[in-house]
Amino acid sequence: MPLNDPINFECAFCNVILSSCQTRSLCKKTEWFNRKFPVIEDNGILPSIIERLSGTPARVEEMVSNADAAVLTLKPGAKWSIKEEIGHLADLEPLWFARIDDLVNSEAELRPADLTNRKTHQANHNETDITILLQNFREQRNRFVNRLLSLDDKQLLNSSLHPRLKTPMRIIDLAYFVAEHDDHHLADIRELLN
Repeated sequence: MPLNDPINFECAFCNVILSSCQTRSLCKKTEWFNRKFPVIEDNGILPSIIERLSGTPARVEEMVSNADAAVLTLKPGAKWSIKEEIGHLADLEPLWFARIDDLVNSEAELRPADLTNRKTHQANHNETDITILLQNFREQRNRFVNRLLSLDDKQLLNSSLHPRLKTPMRIIDLAYFVAEHDDHHLADIRELLN
């Protein structure tokens, strides 16, 4: 595929025109539970990952700022709506924060996530005003980022086993995992907006 062809170029980056990308196997989004995560050796990239994490609320706000209210609650098939996607991001913030504590305390294994996402399914996020959902996510994410920024060098070296992936994670690996989880759901939001 030559990159000078506009359709191929857009597909190569999978974020310019998602609709043309979805039908191509190279750009088909990998299901979350099929994702693999590398162990990150260089703590020197943690500031960049933290910057990415701190910017997620603004990215979500920008994405939905001009969306029609009806679009925010559309549920194609069995997928979540945009409001549910945003609510889900906020729903998981307490888990991310608690996993920092697990790592700081050198727990053998990180606490598990509820893989059924019960909290999101029961929250009725579609009935919550979008500004409240966005504010809730922003406040919780700020708390998470501030906690990351408060850690010392020794704490950054602690490691615990991820319960589902069965791989060791340090703070940097957790931060990367959360950033990737954010982007996974932002891609879902982008798809719903298109």
